[in-house]
Amino acid sequence: MSIKPSLSRFLAGMGRAALDAILPPRCLSCAGTVDRQGTLCLSCWSGLTFISPPHCACCGEPFDITLAVDAADTLLCATCIGQPPAYGRARSVLTYDDGCRGMILGFKHADQTYAASAFGAWLARAGAELLVPETILAPVPLHRWKLFARRYNQAALLAHAVGRHAGLAVFPSLLVRHRRTTPQGGHSRTGRRRNVRGAFHVRPRLVERVRGKPVVLIDDVLTTGATVSECARVLLRAGASRVDVLTLARVPNGGIWRN
Repeated sequence: MSIKPSLSRFLAGMGRAALDAILPPRCLSCAGTVDRQGTLCLSCWSGLTFISPPHCACCGEPFDITLAVDAADTLLCATCIGQPPAYGRARSVLTYDDGCRGMILGFKHADQTYAASAFGAWLARAGAELLVPETILAPVPLHRWKLFARRYNQAALLAHAVGRHAGLAVFPSLLVRHRRTTPQGGHSRTGRRRNVRGAFHVRPRLVERVRGKPVVLIDDVLTTGATVSECARVLLRAGASRVDVLTLARVPNGGIWRN
């Protein structure tokens, strides 16, 4: 027997109320009390720097709003002009700064995986232009030993959340990080590229699923783009029609803009 939509909504609401009674809703950032699960308190929300146009048409680096022009959607930052990335477009929800750092590190390293659903909704909105029909979502993978130590891949949790919101297929094991790399934080821009060169491959049994399809790589933070560019290269070699990138946050590259 099927359940009427109104009854289904009522039961879902009762379930949420029961959960809230047992586990009061907490802010995703400071853990303070909020009205609903998966939300932020007003103070933490106002501290976030959401990215919106105008921004680099390629990497998504925000431009100073005073520099907006009619052709802003075709402008490139100096970094993308000087060294175009392997991916097509990158979009991010937030600028990585003090306002979001603790929230993202808690999700990444402190088992705060309950935030994935809310982050997935933010990502789906920020990356709407990338999430076209037939798109495959793939997380940037962890090396198996790092995955064993951390117990979960935060990028895979985000990919599944985006997939649910956008109605797209997720291939969590599409890419394999077969070589263990040193942490990117200790390297220069050139060193980062060298560090991840040859570190990834497409899982052989999934190569046919990639051929001719657009792929969107999902990760938590975009820094120089070295890792996602290397992932994009191997996906394009495997036959992907294009590769774009969607991340929760991005570190400003400080590059000047020009058209």
